[in-house]
Amino acid sequence: MSKINEDNKIRLRILIVDDESNIRRTLGIYLEGEGNTVKSVSNAQDALKEAAREIFDLVFLDLRLGQTDGMDLIPEFQTIAPWMKIVVITAYASINTAVEAIRRGAIDYIAKPFEPNDVALVIKRIMQFRSMENRIAQLQSDIVKSGPDPLFSSKYPAMQRAIEQAHQVAQSDTVVLLRGASGTGKTILAKAIHHWSHRNEKALGVISCPTLPVELLESELFGHVKGAFTGAIRDNPGKIAMSQGGTILLDEIGDLPLSLQPKLLRFLQEKEYERVGDQRTFTADVRLIAATNMDLSRAVQEGHFREDLYYRLNVFEITIPPLHQRPEDVQTLAENMLPFFNAQNHKNIVGFTEDSMMALKQHDWPGNIRELRNVIERAVILCSNDKIGLEHLTDTIKPAKTLLKLGDKISLSQMEEEHIRRVLACTTSLQEAADILGIDQATLWRKRKTYDI
Repeated sequence: MSKINEDNKIRLRILIVDDESNIRRTLGIYLEGEGNTVKSVSNAQDALKEAAREIFDLVFLDLRLGQTDGMDLIPEFQTIAPWMKIVVITAYASINTAVEAIRRGAIDYIAKPFEPNDVALVIKRIMQFRSMENRIAQLQSDIVKSGPDPLFSSKYPAMQRAIEQAHQVAQSDTVVLLRGASGTGKTILAKAIHHWSHRNEKALGVISCPTLPVELLESELFGHVKGAFTGAIRDNPGKIAMSQGGTILLDEIGDLPLSLQPKLLRFLQEKEYERVGDQRTFTADVRLIAATNMDLSRAVQEGHFREDLYYRLNVFEITIPPLHQRPEDVQTLAENMLPFFNAQNHKNIVGFTEDSMMALKQHDWPGNIRELRNVIERAVILCSNDKIGLEHLTDTIKPAKTLLKLGDKISLSQMEEEHIRRVLACTTSLQEAADILGIDQATLWRKRKTYDI
């Protein structure tokens, strides 16, 4: 007997709808033996109730249910649970019924009597189909957001550590908290963690907490039933249900309203939740990645964020350093973006002039990678030469200062300013920079203020 999950450890939630008790029992025993969760019913009414009450990945549907034609249940299942895959089973096999079942929305067809290997083969095809669906959805999302992803390599130790930590935590189901300033690439790293994980065949749902009012945010996350609020004209399963077996990214979680924080905490602890307007309790196996540019510990002290939720989220923290701390990465990132924008704008620019690249490296990048992306895109549009020069960069990118070296005819204060700038650029904290410079943090703070660093 083949193992339907030996190539893919994802377990399915399966509903069996058949009026023959022997079929329900035999098929149920086999599927549960493969590690799946199975619910069995004998009639159409109970089948629709179960589909509305619980989240199922797959339903085995008999075409003869007493006086009911199982074929008529296919569109009803699709209305209740559009993500659920339907396999028709029947003793009255024919090409016509197979074609009609698939026309109405079934994904596959199996004839009675069937062997365990027949079931295994059907499920294997369904898993392949689901994998393809998820990959297509991800490609569509990438096309819509269309942008070059930064390379996951860095010359800066703190960024190297962040990438290595992301690789290490990806294979676990641990909650991950990504911290970093706006535009540093938290969403990109979250997608990479999902891609590197064993959940990569399932969906990655992304919710931006600041962009939705509290009512819509709750609905987007947990789902709602028809009529739950004005404008709820149909059921919405929510991102958690749609990401069953996969990953949810809550972007800028520091902006999650206090009223929703207990509900998220409950889901993290118990994997349970309710849809808006629905008293039924659902469960889901979804990994959470949270991202924030906020100091959550300070938000806890100020009463804007629950302490228990903060500690539940802060299991594995990864901090992404800002771009101004890793100027050597600017060149790698810019050169990685250039081919993408060349293709978008039908250009054949081969690189950057020396002075333009030096200016890019010395810029502070308050908008981080997002700002760099915009600068490169604009430069490609404006450039009619084979290399991007200073004249193609935005006005915010100033010509690079001449790098000083020992022995130059300059004052000690100029040399001190340049040295402090370079040390700050290659360290991860003020304390580390102060230690290298041999001064205390208060002195370093005063010198930064003096030199406007």
